[in-house]
Amino acid sequence: MRVELSTGTFRPLDSRGMRKILVVDDDAHIREVVCFALRRAGYRTLTAANGRTALDIVAHERPTLVILDIMMLELNGTAVCLRLRASSDVPIIFLTAKDEEVDRILGLELGADDYIVKPFSPRELVARVNAVLRRQGSSVNGPSADKLVHGKLCVDREGRTVSWAGVEVAVTATEFALLQAFAAQPRRAFTRDNLMAVAYENARFVSDRTIDSHIRHIRAKFQTVGGDPIETVHGVGYKLAAG
Repeated sequence: MRVELSTGTFRPLDSRGMRKILVVDDDAHIREVVCFALRRAGYRTLTAANGRTALDIVAHERPTLVILDIMMLELNGTAVCLRLRASSDVPIIFLTAKDEEVDRILGLELGADDYIVKPFSPRELVARVNAVLRRQGSSVNGPSADKLVHGKLCVDREGRTVSWAGVEVAVTATEFALLQAFAAQPRRAFTRDNLMAVAYENARFVSDRTIDSHIRHIRAKFQTVGGDPIETVHGVGYKLAAG
């Protein structure tokens, strides 16, 4: 099955002014628990029991965020994440029984915005959803300007978009948070620890390798429109590129 997803497919609110969360898990009990917690927190919920159905729902419903189980028989979560990230910046939280650190890191490197291991606290899950969505529309401390412009790079805080020489580049919530931090302090060289603090409220599952992966993804996206907004500072980390 081929599902076409347009760039930037998430929409902030549905027609009733509620954020839509898609819960993807082949365990009906898990879906019920997660949806109950999310509805109590004021979200509208959508559900899918497998990856193929999830892709269909994302294409037609354009949810605000996807909670995605990894271990599914019919198109597992990593495959779904890869397909979504090929053309969509919808925030993704992995929810899975796999608890090896390498699996958590892999999930983040595939483009997920957070990772929760079963068994989990529904209250914590809602808190993590709230945190990812805050990042999706957040602004860092500093000037209150809606747009941060540095050379050809423009970070639109209000619209939550980034562009290079006027061409919009689709980015994930985590990538947007990183670019916003760079643009707000264009002369600062950020260490990887600095960037982990920017990208994740709870960085205990994040490694230097994950930050490097995010930077590679950002660079690859901008290179398709002829730019590269990030400069490597050897022995330190990264900073915004000159011009």
